[in-house]
Amino acid sequence: MKSTTKEIEERFDNDVERFSNLETGQQSTVDASINMELITEGIARRHPDLQSVLDIGCGAGNYSVKLAQKRPNADYTLVDLSQPMLDRALLRVGAEAKGRVEVYKGDFRLIDLGGRKFDVIIATAVLHHLRDDDDWERAFRRLYELLNEGGSIWIFDLVQQSDPNLQAYVYQDLYGEYLMGLKDENYRDHVFAYIEKEDSPRSLMYQLSLLEKVGFTKVDVLHKNLCFASFVAVR
Repeated sequence: MKSTTKEIEERFDNDVERFSNLETGQQSTVDASINMELITEGIARRHPDLQSVLDIGCGAGNYSVKLAQKRPNADYTLVDLSQPMLDRALLRVGAEAKGRVEVYKGDFRLIDLGGRKFDVIIATAVLHHLRDDDDWERAFRRLYELLNEGGSIWIFDLVQQSDPNLQAYVYQDLYGEYLMGLKDENYRDHVFAYIEKEDSPRSLMYQLSLLEKVGFTKVDVLHKNLCFASFVAVR
């Protein structure tokens, strides 16, 4: 059985410090700091007059903090299951942004944002918590509808390989080696165990195709290394 939304919330409530490092990002993800810079600089260059940002599953706010350093005049709306994460994100983003900073506790699929639409949506290390194909499609349609025309969504997440043999090689062997390099075999096994319990990633190609299916007109890959990828889609 995969973790429930409540179980995921409780885990993140107790993990704020690990998600608060702007220099390294979340170390268990490959190229975390590279992807943070790619996404925030990409947003800044594509949206020089950025007005509104929605950061779903914002955690402690790293991506919005980084973006607010580049585009401080925008308004930032932060969404997360965890109140301690939101409390930290509000403090950190509020210290950088000159625009309005608001927080919403809850699931981005369900919260009421008052009919507002956004120039940019940031979705980093959050979509892998979606479950079956219907859940994925409903979530992507919801994200499409939350964007202004010409708005864009920027995603960084865990992905799978479509081929099981390549998945075993890329994930178990290569990513496992990366995790052991961070600490040791016990750490590798710990990360693999919570991914198995908590996450339901899809392949990069599945997600790119789904973005186009729900209506996005321009879809592009920014970066992929092992089982992590960053990509962008424009409404």
